[in-house]
Amino acid sequence: MTSRLAAAASPYLRAHAGNPVAWYPWGAEAFAEAARRDVPVFISIGYSTCHWCHVMARESFQDAETARRLNDGFVAIKVDREEHPEVDETYLAAASAFTRNLGWPLSVFTTPEGRAFFAGTYFPPEPRAGMPAFGQVLAAVREAWTQRRGEVQQTADAVVEALRAAEDAVPTAGALPSVDELAGAARAALGREDREYGGFAPADASMTTPKFPTVPLLRFLQAPALAEPLPDAPAAVHRALRAMASSPLRDVVDGGFFRYATRRDWTVPHYERMLTDNAGLLDVALDAGELDTARGVARFLIDVLQRPSGGFAAAQDSESWIDGQRSEGGYYARGADDRAALEPPAIDGKIVTGWNGMAIGALARAGSRLDDERLVEAARWAADAVLETGVGPDGRLRRAWFDEIVSPAQATLEDYGLLAAGLASLAAATGEPAYARRARELVDACLDDPADPAVPGGSDPVLTAHALPGAASESDGDHPSGPSALADAAFALWLLGAGERYRQAAASVVEARAAQAVAEPTSHGALLRVAAQLAVPPHQVVAVGGGRDELTARARRLPADVFAQVTADQARAFAEAGFALFEGKVGAVPTVYDCRDFACRLPVTDVAALGR
Repeated sequence: MTSRLAAAASPYLRAHAGNPVAWYPWGAEAFAEAARRDVPVFISIGYSTCHWCHVMARESFQDAETARRLNDGFVAIKVDREEHPEVDETYLAAASAFTRNLGWPLSVFTTPEGRAFFAGTYFPPEPRAGMPAFGQVLAAVREAWTQRRGEVQQTADAVVEALRAAEDAVPTAGALPSVDELAGAARAALGREDREYGGFAPADASMTTPKFPTVPLLRFLQAPALAEPLPDAPAAVHRALRAMASSPLRDVVDGGFFRYATRRDWTVPHYERMLTDNAGLLDVALDAGELDTARGVARFLIDVLQRPSGGFAAAQDSESWIDGQRSEGGYYARGADDRAALEPPAIDGKIVTGWNGMAIGALARAGSRLDDERLVEAARWAADAVLETGVGPDGRLRRAWFDEIVSPAQATLEDYGLLAAGLASLAAATGEPAYARRARELVDACLDDPADPAVPGGSDPVLTAHALPGAASESDGDHPSGPSALADAAFALWLLGAGERYRQAAASVVEARAAQAVAEPTSHGALLRVAAQLAVPPHQVVAVGGGRDELTARARRLPADVFAQVTADQARAFAEAGFALFEGKVGAVPTVYDCRDFACRLPVTDVAALGR
């Protein structure tokens, strides 16, 4: 047994601490040990709510004979992909040289220098459906390492060179997409809409085609700039959301959405529930006007995922114990009363900085729109927790932590961007300029080159030490990529009046990636949403001195890019902090300023005038 994982900041690693496999956490020590012993490295990458990761752990990593073979012939490293996304993306890219079926658990064999020479995903304990047994894989890799070392090194070098060539490829910068170009990209995405069951799927999709929420794409299709040239875009989002919300993909008891469905009609979910999916779907539901769905998602975030510290957990597992056996989804098949007698699926209590930024922003916007102070306070509580624990002594962000244990993993660009965007929304909802100032500091830290932003401290130190090319993804999968997140944060600061520098920063990020995004809209929804926001003049609304009065309530419902509620003193503090939107905003009685492209109409103090 090993205790190297017992005090990890990742619950996924802790769950493997009792395996007979002598796991190492990701770090230089493991590779040094492999070099000392002259053995290959086995890197197993997964996450705590991954069903097939659980299966392979039970079948192989808890098996004494398999563990003996791993320990004798390899140095084994266990990686939480959520804790180390750059490591995951690097080895996913490497694995694509060996298999088309990428996913988790990701099983990668490397030299002691970290260079991949073979990879796969889940391997069963015995040959099955064309897959070799894991034991056969270990034997073959060991034989290649001892008998054909030259071929192994040649393969590893070729993979690294291919990754380096991809990393060095510089995209051609262009202009910001026009509304017509964005509408064309949206129209192409809508061509994949499943009009029978909602959501998106290939035209020839079978009933066994998996379906995901595709939140970044839905948010792009909700962009106000598309409403006039392409009115079916928001309608398609409505159809998708209603289909998901009325299907088994959503838990009717607590309102949360599961990760994905294994069938085209949204049935038979994989029952893990992710913070990122639910934070994104809260925004989707809010802008779609599906307020009951929005309230249900918010309830799930607060009641299930929010931890006693204030931060939001990364996910909830798909499996739980029922009648002494592990059951995937059995807990969710029970009604509310029956669940009370069961132990709920485990929570991955790891706090991920950027993902918390998503939840902070979504809850702040929902609380403001719905006039629900509980949601705003939950967002504030999380933000204070992240700013207290998620910032190191050097002022740099931390990627993640669990209880009192801070992960050694580097914060990523998405952490900086997502947290900054969330703090900007929280500043508008609370009237507290301190959150906006902190958001500005986070964005500024990444903007040495606005077209190619980067976090302070650079890449993962182990990848850097071994000269392994990083593979940070710029596509928007289940949540925004690093560049998209930072562009969104910069745009949010500009909306608050932080200055033209921030609009230009957002534009530079988009321009550098616009051609690929327009050509591949389903993979770049978050970036295209920022592009759509940049393509039209902004609409900003500031309510001064109001509360639960009718004027402020009506102002909340205006279709604005940002709604900020402040006191006169808070407006003055925002202006003094450099946020020009709030300059001259006063009101002895509730007063609303309706601004288009930073030009504000005369202040309004009665509901009838606001309507006009």
